Amino acid sequence: QVQLVESGGGLVQAGGSLRLSCAASGRTFSPYIIGWFRQAPGKERESVVRITWTGGTTSYADAVKGRFTISRDSAKNTVFLQMNSLKPEDTAVYYCAARLNSQTWSEGSWGQGTQVTVSS
Repeated sequence: QVQLVESGGGLVQAGGSLRLSCAASGRTFSPYIIGWFRQAPGKERESVVRITWTGGTTSYADAVKGRFTISRDSAKNTVFLQMNSLKPEDTAVYYCAARLNSQTWSEGSWGQGTQVTVSS
């Protein structure tokens, strides 16, 4: 299993930007689908975006389309989530996850999460 470490969360005013990073260790991201999820207090965890490492196919949640961008850096074995035009409703703990095609997200690897707080 790949190990994941997120970083880049913090406190930002509405309209601001943050960039989250998800670094992999233990093995390359190469065969994986990588996703960003978030969980706000009192709410269920929801998918934000996912990307296939090979090919770079992306899929965004409607709530973040046009504001968030996922990218990958093969040399650093890292996935980034650029978040622009942040809204208070984007406040949540953001998790990076990676799974193989044969796995469910629950069976994949998860990072520890990073807090994003957007003030109004």
